Amino acid sequence: MKLTGALTGAGSGKRLMTAVRRLPRTLREDMWTGAADPLPRMGEPGWPVWRPVFWMVLVVLAATIAVMNVNGGDGRAITWHALVLSMLQSAVLIAAMSRPMPAWWASTVLMVAGAVVWEPLIGPDRLYPWSIPAIALHSSVLFLVASRVRPWSAVRALVITFLAGVACLAFTTQPHNYGVERAAPFFVVATALGSSLRGIRVARGQLVVQAELTAEERARRTLLEERNRIARELHDVVAHHMTVISIQAQVAPHLAEDPSDALRENLASIRENAVDALTELRRVLGVLRTEDTLSEGAHTPQPTLDRLDELVGTVRGAGITVVSESTGERRPLSPGVELSAFRIVQEALSNVMRHAPGARVRVETGYHSTAVTVRVVNTAPDRAAAPSRGAGHGLLGMRERTVMLGGDFANGPTTEGGYEVVATLPLEDPV
Repeated sequence: MKLTGALTGAGSGKRLMTAVRRLPRTLREDMWTGAADPLPRMGEPGWPVWRPVFWMVLVVLAATIAVMNVNGGDGRAITWHALVLSMLQSAVLIAAMSRPMPAWWASTVLMVAGAVVWEPLIGPDRLYPWSIPAIALHSSVLFLVASRVRPWSAVRALVITFLAGVACLAFTTQPHNYGVERAAPFFVVATALGSSLRGIRVARGQLVVQAELTAEERARRTLLEERNRIARELHDVVAHHMTVISIQAQVAPHLAEDPSDALRENLASIRENAVDALTELRRVLGVLRTEDTLSEGAHTPQPTLDRLDELVGTVRGAGITVVSESTGERRPLSPGVELSAFRIVQEALSNVMRHAPGARVRVETGYHSTAVTVRVVNTAPDRAAAPSRGAGHGLLGMRERTVMLGGDFANGPTTEGGYEVVATLPLEDPV
């Protein structure tokens, strides 16, 4: 126990010494070399659009304080160096907008220099070392500093300001109306207000970033859900074909007259490979199917374009005017193409019902030698759509199905105010 305590004490002492050695560098980074928060561009979150107006107000305030400083001194003549100090202090206020920490240092140094210059010129009825214009100027600088740097840096600036003011009182040559305690509330309020506004701006910026991350995560999750749904459907298609291959390989020897041993062996190998592939397919892709899906629709045939008229009739029953047209010679398609084409039309019609109430829809199916094209276009809606609940993924699913088959997908508004969806799905066996 004593050894452990000694080691712990030694470790704590080492950390303390490390912190003490790093303190000057930390203070230097916070109070001089540390970068302040960047000024947001106009229109960005956390910054008003009236930024140029703020610059103008700052310039007017600096000019007013300069005039008040020049007119001070109990009616006595102002020396040239006092005039220069007044102008520099006002210029520092403008510089604090872009370089807050260097401007604060300059304001503090100029305050001390001004106190030394003006101290013999002012009587006991004037505030010292800060006059009323100096309090307003330094409060404004502290506000700009606190709104751009970390709170601890702003607090250190406030403490150093008070220490500089107290130091000026130690070298006075005559009694004065000391204004440190009068300036303290203004400096504290300015620092607190600036830090609060910075905290609000930082929190708002973090909220915007979090909202963007949430939107990206929602889109990614929607994409994965849609891919899972496509995978479940393709699992049914592929499993069906593998089952057919297995059955045909098993039945084929009985259909041939006196099949050779080599034929029986090859067919048995085909059936064995088909069964193994089917088992592996169910093991890998079957996890995508939930228990409800297995119990409700595991053996339901997947829809094809033969059921397109049935789908159009259902949409018409919902009060939507739909015109269906087919061009080219109807030909058998692979199950993946049939399923994807049907789902794309189904999703497009669902989007019309959700987002374009009262619109007229045209569904076109074109059969070509190397591809099949489905096009769903609607006119402009005759009334506003109801607010959508949550983020849909119809277009995302249509694009995924098309890309999966190596086809082309396009969507976008029409010149008449409607919307159009076009998908070209290549055939697996073009002729």
